[in-house]
Amino acid sequence: MTDVPPVNLAELLRHPDELDKISALRSEFARKKAAVDSQLRSGLREQLETTQSGMSGLSDGQKTVQQIKDEMMKIDKICSESQNMIKDFATINLVSQAHRNFGAVETMRRNLEAFGDRLNAAEAMLREDDEDPENMPNLLAVHYELTQLRNIRDDAIEQIQRGDDPSLQSTLEDYFARLDGAIDWFDEHINLIARSLVNLVVDDNAGLVVRFALIIEAEEKSDQRVLALQEALKDHKEIAIRFQSITDGAKTVRGYKEKFLAGIKAVGEVNFKESRAEFLADSTLLEKSLKWFFNDLNTVRLGMVQLMPKKWKIFKTWANIYHGLMHDFLVGLIDDPESTSAHTLEIISWPEKYYRKMTKLGIKQDELTPHVIDNRETELVRDFRALIIKFLDEWIDRIFIQERKDFAERNVEGGNLDQDEYGYFRTKNLVDLWRMLREQVDAAANSKRADVVEGVVDTMFQRLRTRQQAWQKMLEDEAARYETGKIVDLDGFQPLQDWLVATANDQIACIDDNEDEGRLGYLSDFRKKLENIVSPQYMERVDAEITTLRDGYVDLSTWCITKFAQLVFTIDFKAVMPDFFTVKWYQSTAMARMMATFEEYVSDYRLVLHHSLVDIFIEIFAEELLIRYLSSVRNKGAKFRRTDPFRDKIFDDLSTAFEFFGSLPNPEVGNGIKQTWRVTESFLNLLLDEKDIVPNTFAAFKSNYWDLQISWVEAVLRARDDFERSMLNAVKARAAQVEVDRGPETIMSKVK
Repeated sequence: MTDVPPVNLAELLRHPDELDKISALRSEFARKKAAVDSQLRSGLREQLETTQSGMSGLSDGQKTVQQIKDEMMKIDKICSESQNMIKDFATINLVSQAHRNFGAVETMRRNLEAFGDRLNAAEAMLREDDEDPENMPNLLAVHYELTQLRNIRDDAIEQIQRGDDPSLQSTLEDYFARLDGAIDWFDEHINLIARSLVNLVVDDNAGLVVRFALIIEAEEKSDQRVLALQEALKDHKEIAIRFQSITDGAKTVRGYKEKFLAGIKAVGEVNFKESRAEFLADSTLLEKSLKWFFNDLNTVRLGMVQLMPKKWKIFKTWANIYHGLMHDFLVGLIDDPESTSAHTLEIISWPEKYYRKMTKLGIKQDELTPHVIDNRETELVRDFRALIIKFLDEWIDRIFIQERKDFAERNVEGGNLDQDEYGYFRTKNLVDLWRMLREQVDAAANSKRADVVEGVVDTMFQRLRTRQQAWQKMLEDEAARYETGKIVDLDGFQPLQDWLVATANDQIACIDDNEDEGRLGYLSDFRKKLENIVSPQYMERVDAEITTLRDGYVDLSTWCITKFAQLVFTIDFKAVMPDFFTVKWYQSTAMARMMATFEEYVSDYRLVLHHSLVDIFIEIFAEELLIRYLSSVRNKGAKFRRTDPFRDKIFDDLSTAFEFFGSLPNPEVGNGIKQTWRVTESFLNLLLDEKDIVPNTFAAFKSNYWDLQISWVEAVLRARDDFERSMLNAVKARAAQVEVDRGPETIMSKVK
């Protein structure tokens, strides 16, 4: 019956105007009810018919059973009456049994007398077949004769076992002992043919194949008969025993069909053993070493099917046996300690080729069970990818351990950094790192699988980002020891600065593409290599990762130069910075000495610092100096008194700095720095303007530098000797009213 959703009248009639729909809804529901009633009547009628049919069947069955019982009673009655109808029936039956037994004994006697001669003849025929193994002309005759001799032996042994004298059984067994040798001899011939069937078909020896098939088919029928008799003995023991003495033929299952199938398997196992040796010796020979596999199946398909009984479905049978061996062969190799990752790669790629070849032979993949490598491709790909990543991580860890060791031992005579062809400071292991990455990409590409390559490359990008972070942390931790004063001895300070420069150079080397010289940086060269390996779709992801890494290299390089500048202030300018804007400031030439020191740094590092970083170094130092200078309003004792010439002193400091900036080789850099330092004008205005216009001065300052910190403004105002609380309150009130357009960060975001 069709499912009908429940009707919610509240949903249908939400508004008073919808009451007009009632008549239409009533008609609709009546129609649906009629349809449901019709379905119910139809279903009930079908159920009644089914029930009636079942009851009729049960009734007919009961009648049939009763008829059989009646017929069996009639047969039993007729048998009983027939014995009474024949005069002297018991005597006749006894004489008949005696006659049959006499005939059987006479036949057994003749068979036993001729047994030796017949066996000699069979052995002679076997000997002839030994001399002509390619044709074995007596194969059918030998099989027939040995089958008869077997039956004679089995009948005789069975008669003895039913007798009262078991001692005669050993005598008979000795008499028949030579037959076992002949049977083994014949079985050797059968096994030889079973192992040579493919070659026989190739050599167009169809006659021997057909005779072999006839023998196996005859033995199969004999085994089926024996199994049927054995099954009958289990279920109808009393009746079967009554007729057992008059059955002839084989008494036991001989299993020639199983031996035939075992021969197919044995041939495959030998060939697979040879294939295994070839494949382990050379991982590229998997397909070549298994060429025989498909040749054999094709030979069976084209030349053997018509020579074997159709019911055997010999091609499918052969294919199933071979498929099982292929499965065991490949799974065994996967778990074989002698196999390498190269072997695993070949095995991962093999199922697709294997099933394609089998399909060409007419066998679909879903007809072959189990899966040829148990569907372990994903697992093997993951394991292979993990192996490459394991090597990758071991290399990166080993390189970083060496780098940490070199960094810790940097304070050696002459230093322990390298210099490249341009004379720039460089660390020692960057070249090895990128070479290793390229090698691991090649290893992944050898898999010819996109999931392996992409998984490895993803990991490489992740490790490169992690490496950037690790390098920065290592340098930052060491710099912090100087910044916090934990290291009193400054012997390692100069080498630390050298390492900061070398690290900054390394980052630029990763992204330094020189189009004029046709030279790519490490990162672009790495991307170019990937471009020929991965798909265009994945290259979009690669480009995104490359961009992230490139930005990271720029950031780390800039961080190194910034940290260099900060350490200069922490160590070199430690004594002078606290004096700014204090009483000592008026008599000092701190700014001149700082600029001279910085000029020495620029001169010393210009030749060993990458040319693209020299101007950045100057800009970062100038910015750091400006930040420190403006932040000095928080110095202990900092005070701007109206009676002191602080304005002139500030002008003097600025002119000293501007003189240096103006002397730089690159005027654009100098002009850019001067423009940044123009913020000191607003700073000076906060110090000089009258108290009542300071809120307007702040507003003008804020409009030009949207990220101006109110806490710093407060520190400036408090440094004025005429500071009043009302002045600060007025500034804060004005700050709440000022609306600014946010843009890029300005220098004032860093002045706290």
